[in-house]
Amino acid sequence: MRHRMTRGGFTLMEIMVVVIIIGVLAAIVVPQYVRHAERAKVEATKAQIKIIEDALSEYKLDTGKFPTTSQGLVALVKKPAGYSGDWPRGGYLPEVPGDAWGNDFVYVSPASDKDYQIISYGADGEQGGEDEYADIKS
Repeated sequence: MRHRMTRGGFTLMEIMVVVIIIGVLAAIVVPQYVRHAERAKVEATKAQIKIIEDALSEYKLDTGKFPTTSQGLVALVKKPAGYSGDWPRGGYLPEVPGDAWGNDFVYVSPASDKDYQIISYGADGEQGGEDEYADIKS
């Protein structure tokens, strides 16, 4: 008795159903992933601001004042002109940090209601905004 071997395959309809199912799953999963990724960047930026604040506190302990706006955060990396005190080996930070989106922080000192303020303009890099585009301030 001879059995004929037939080759099984998928029909176009079966393939289309699988593609639609994958598309629906992607539509559900991808926004969740993006939301978590943006939330992680916000938290990383807040952590970076805390590191800068710690370095600014050390700077003030050594000099009695915070760097000015014109000196900026570079004063934590390179010894500024007129620096009084012993400059720590390697500075207060190894490099001028940026936020999680690759933008520079805005540093203002003195700020209107405190000694200084460190600002990240968020995902869009522009002042103002909401959600992941909102400013993050010290």
